[in-house]
Formats: sequence, C-alpha cells, structure tokens
Amino acid sequence: MNPFYEKACRAESVYMDWQTMYPKPYCKEEVDPYTKVRIILMNGTEFEATWFSHQFHRHCSDNSLRRQLSILRRAEQQQQKRLACLKPANESILEHTIGYEQLAVDLTAILAQREPDPYVVKTMNLALLEDFDHLYRYADLMNFERGVHAERLVGCYTEIMPGRPTISEHRHPNDSVRYYCDFKKAAPITKLNTAIITAAEQQTMNFYMNQCGFYESELGRRLYQEIAMIEEQHVTEYGSLLDPTCTWLENLLLHEYTECYLYYSCMQDETDCYVRKIWEEHFDIELAHLHRAAELLKKYEGKEWQQVIPDGEFPELLRFTPQKEYVRKVLAETVFNTADRENPQKPVCDLPKDADFFQYQSIVNHDVNQVASHRVIVREIQAKGHDYRFEERANPIQELQCRTCDNTTVGRCC
Repeated sequence: MNPFYEKACRAESVYMDWQTMYPKPYCKEEVDPYTKVRIILMNGTEFEATWFSHQFHRHCSDNSLRRQLSILRRAEQQQQKRLACLKPANESILEHTIGYEQLAVDLTAILAQREPDPYVVKTMNLALLEDFDHLYRYADLMNFERGVHAERLVGCYTEIMPGRPTISEHRHPNDSVRYYCDFKKAAPITKLNTAIITAAEQQTMNFYMNQCGFYESELGRRLYQEIAMIEEQHVTEYGSLLDPTCTWLENLLLHEYTECYLYYSCMQDETDCYVRKIWEEHFDIELAHLHRAAELLKKYEGKEWQQVIPDGEFPELLRFTPQKEYVRKVLAETVFNTADRENPQKPVCDLPKDADFFQYQSIVNHDVNQVASHRVIVREIQAKGHDYRFEERANPIQELQCRTCDNTTVGRCC
C-alpha cells in the first residue's frame, strides 16, 4: 500500500456533524484489550498532529499557509474528539490507566523488535522496563483500593510484575537527551517508529499530568504525580530521536504519513466491526491530509514527497500481539542499567559516585518511604500479605521475585 498513489478526496470535505463525532462507546466488560490499546494510541496520535499543527501555526508568518494548517487541524480535532468518546463513562481513571500502560509495554516491545537502528532499540528498551513497572504499580493500586485484578483488563496478554522499580527510574535531566536520527539516512520504519512512540508517550504524559489532580485518594494522586514525571523523561528521550533538521512542511508530511500508516494498520488488525469502520473513515481523512501536505511541500519548498519519504510503500504493518517473552528477555539483560547522558544503557555500577544520576536520586528519593510507587506496594502487602501480580512464571530477576518486600535497589544502587 502506497498512500501517495491512492485517490483522495478534498481536505475541505471531510468534516463530521455532531452525530458522527459522538460514537457509541465500547463496553468495558466485553471489549478486547487491544481494541482499547488501539483507541488510546490513535487518540495520542491525533493529539500529536493537532499540537504539532498549532506549533507550526505559531512559527509561520504566511496567513495563506496558516489557513491551510487550520483546515487540516480542524479535522484532526474532530477525529481526536471522536476517539476520546469511545471510552465509556463508567470506565474509571484507573481502569483506563491500565490500558495506557499495556499500550506502552506492548507497543514499545513491538517497535523495538522491528527497529533496525540499535541505538533506537536501546532507547526503547530503557523505557520499556519502566512502563512495565508502571503497569505493576497501577495494578497493585487497583487491587488495594478496588479489589480488581488487572489481568482481566489486559486480557492476560501482558504480564504484570516488577520491572525496573519506578524509584530507580528518576534520572537527572542531563540523562534524558539522546542523539537524533538523521532522517535523510534513516530507514523508513525508523521514521515511523520514532514518531509513533513519541506521540504515544506524550499522550501518556499528558493524561497523567492532568489526572494526578483529579484522582480521589492521596495515595493515587501521589502515584500519578510520580509516574507523570517519568513519562516526561520518556517524551524527552523519544523526542530527542526525531530529526530537528527537517523543515516544518517536511514534518507535516511525516506526521500525515504516520497517521495514514497507523489507521491502515488498525484497519487490518481490528476485531471490532464498529471500531474498524471508524479506522476506515479516519484513514480516508488522513489520505486527504497527506495529499494536501504533499501539495504544500511542493508549493512552498519546491520539494516532491519522494525527497522526504523516498519509498511511500508502507513497511510492515503494526499488529498488536502478546510480547511476554521479549519483555522478559529485556528485563533479564538490562534491568540493572540506567541512562548516562546520551548512553541509554549504562550499568548503574559503572557510574562514578558523583554521577548526575546519584545526585538527583539523593534529592528526590532521599526518603524512600515517601516515594509513592514504593508506598503503593507496601500498602498492598500490608493489606493482603503479598503484592498483586499476574505472571506466568517467576520474575527472571531474583531480586524481584519476593512478593512480601518491595525492592528499591535494583537499577538504583550498586
């Protein structure tokens, strides 16, 4: 499939009425977890498209071009609102959060395994173990406060157990900056992977940033606050991989191409007929946007789309499947690592004693008992006698196997 060669409608003809924009929400008791994951992913992708367009608008002095951006952005906003309302009103913040973390874990694992750039893989694997641990912390909060087992919400597709302990993830801002990928040389799938994961993590960051003030318990508020800080790190790391030398219009084309790719992938992967219809309709909208972006690139910069995306043919489509073995492999091999400046995989024991990592840890985590991600597990153990997990066999890291004591040293102390 090459979307540049598909027939597209006019970008001005894709707007929805209110009835279309407000869909029938899924049933939280019946929905496939990967349908929820796709909805969260595309919601974040639409937010990224909208936010990028606003930034472009604010850095552009040509009102004719700004009007073109406004035309595209209005449709992106309608799509985002439609996707957001697929979530049912009776699904709690915490239930929805489990979907966010399942997306983060399985999406990152899928992208890492198909990524040809080893540096990008290392960056993804660093965050993978951290999102995996976040899933565990939120699942324990849910079991402690609601008595709900998150394995039902993830459909047993994704294991729930400790990864790199969240307390160990707090790094100095200097250690969140990565080398960027040269998109003139990068493989097409690298351009897609970095764009997709940046948008997905940004959506998670935004969700937690806002929800920490709305959650009903102090313990939950503190947990959302803490994990939101880690998601900010992830967005900085992934955003660093994007090529800053691309022009605004080149970036616009890349954004629209990524959206086309993702909606087309969702169309092929979706099991819910009602939701699949939405993916098909949104793909047609993005096809119109992609063609308009190509026209604008040619008009304002004199460039053909092939100069940005040499082969418009979609690479391997994104399909959601369980990633348990890959996560276990990365856990076994890299859980004791952290980031050190541009190095995304540095053993903590190899850091000098005056490293930024240790200095930052001594500030934010000097009182371990005040760290929310640790307190959640302690409270669960006190209430139930052990933590909550869904694991098919023991954690591959011996230090993380104990269910009556939360580990706060793995990936943090030598």
